[in-house]
Amino acid sequence: MNPLAPPGVYSPQADTALLAGALSEEPLPPGAEVLDVGTGSGALALEAARRGTRVTGVDVSWRAVCAARLNARLAGLRVRVRYGDLFAPVQGRSFDLILSNPPYVPAPDGRRPVRAWDAGGDGRLVLDRICREAPRLLRPGGVLLLVQSALSGPEETLGHLRAAGLEAGVTRRTLIPFGPVLRGREHWLREGGLLSAAEKKEELVVVRAELRP
Repeated sequence: MNPLAPPGVYSPQADTALLAGALSEEPLPPGAEVLDVGTGSGALALEAARRGTRVTGVDVSWRAVCAARLNARLAGLRVRVRYGDLFAPVQGRSFDLILSNPPYVPAPDGRRPVRAWDAGGDGRLVLDRICREAPRLLRPGGVLLLVQSALSGPEETLGHLRAAGLEAGVTRRTLIPFGPVLRGREHWLREGGLLSAAEKKEELVVVRAELRP
């Protein structure tokens, strides 16, 4: 069953599937503590819960929180879903795995941002916060898995995570056709040098970072 995503809640797309694939390859013992940051409809949280893990989802949208709770109930899975900004609702806790499909699309100034995907002029408004805050919540041997666009600087993500003491690398990549959001700002992206004239598809990547014991 595909999770329900009412208007205003991010519907699972290619980036969700890419991160779910990385999750499926991650060794997780039953009872492992998993955090899904920006859970949206709860799609990734549900995938983790099916592995027998103890999952907490967090979202800054009450509509997303309600959708994720409903989807967990419909799937017969136990997922704790909390309302709040990134890691604020789980301060003082630690996790074996942190998942995140954050907003990462570069957005022009002067427009009202769409919270589900817009992330400032360079696409790093939320990514940089995750890089700063997530390492402190990982247990020794814990892993951060996040998905982002190549437009929003994967090398910067890797640099920040390595500087925090994590072993980090890109583990998955895929090319997808421009969706309606990128098509609508393609000219702006090319003018700003974020897209070259030759690029006709968007590259998505999964970054995996591990806190070695």
